[in-house]
Amino acid sequence: MKKNLTIKLFGWTITCLMPFIVIMISIRMLISPAFAQIEYQLPGFPDDPYGFTLEDRQKWSKPSIKYLVNHEGISYLSALQFESGEEIFNEGELGHMVDVKRVVTGMRIALFSAMLVISGITLAAIKKGLKTSIVVAYRRGGWGVIGLILLILGFVTLNFSKLFTNFHKIFFESGTWQFLTSDTLIRLFPMRFWQDAFIFVGVISLILGIATILVSNKLLDS
Repeated sequence: MKKNLTIKLFGWTITCLMPFIVIMISIRMLISPAFAQIEYQLPGFPDDPYGFTLEDRQKWSKPSIKYLVNHEGISYLSALQFESGEEIFNEGELGHMVDVKRVVTGMRIALFSAMLVISGITLAAIKKGLKTSIVVAYRRGGWGVIGLILLILGFVTLNFSKLFTNFHKIFFESGTWQFLTSDTLIRLFPMRFWQDAFIFVGVISLILGIATILVSNKLLDS
């Protein structure tokens, strides 16, 4: 009885953690200057109505994104200036970037912790001869990834603006994440940028989810 309960606990822990681990891995992959460089050159990406060229966006997005995953303080961004001497970001934008970095750091810690848990459970289960049960749990997790991502992509298709707003309401205080269209953050990262980011996260997650299912099936058949 106790062994069966342990098997179920191990299995469902893996199944429940899998969708969130996969999504966090996908998000982490996009927190890179490379994604912005590619995104700016996609067909139909809107020009900046206030004058940023492609080169300007590539130049200023790079430190903005690097700040989120480096160990620097906000002075890393507050010291940035245009050739005219005007600061790149205003006080409100800098405050928001501090908040975003806090969320990203929390996500990275959560991802590392979840990976430790799932790795520990997998190793313990294999030692106890529960390989088949664990593989089944991973396969269920793969299907969970697909279900969750299809749901998110459905919201992106139907009403991305509402999804984007609700996402920010969860992680940020009201009034700290809304800016003028003339502010640098909006000029560098307009709504199209975030809509594509959600889609890319969804596609990457789907690929990882499907890969998990295929590998699990192969292991179960072997």
